[in-house]
This record gives sequence, C-alpha cells and structure tokens, in this order.
Amino acid sequence: MMVNIGFGNIISSERVVAMVAPESAPVKRLMSEARQKGLLIDATCGRKTRAVIITDSEHVILSAIQPETIASRCAAKDELSIDEE
Repeated sequence: MMVNIGFGNIISSERVVAMVAPESAPVKRLMSEARQKGLLIDATCGRKTRAVIITDSEHVILSAIQPETIASRCAAKDELSIDEE
C-alpha cells in the first residue's frame, strides 16, 4: 500500500523498516553513509528534514513531514485495507 510522504512523493509502506527523527548522531551517520553509497533519496523539496525513513532495500528516504504524521497515514491505510476485506 502506498503512503504520501509529502509534496507528491509516495512510498510503499510494506518496504518501510523504520521511521526516525534526524537529530541523533547515529541517524546523521546513517544518512551520510547512504549518501556515499548512492542510497539516499531526498524527498524534502528543499525543506527541513523532519523524518528519516529506512527501507528493507537499505535506501534512506528524507521527508519534510513528521514521523508521527507518516505513521498515522500508514495506520489509516491499514485500517482501510482491513475494512475492505
């Protein structure tokens, strides 16, 4: 199921391993390593990074939307899919 992460950018929620805030040193190191490997995707459209999304393919996606907002969108999509079944 697809989830909007802001500014028209959409990701597959099944591929998401973690969503974290970008302030801690380990997350900054993870972003730096992903950039060096070519696995960093910047979906902030020039805005401040508020969420770092880590996928099962080791891609690191930056979003300008809070992690809580993205998580609630994922939860809402999950509820819709359960109701449809």
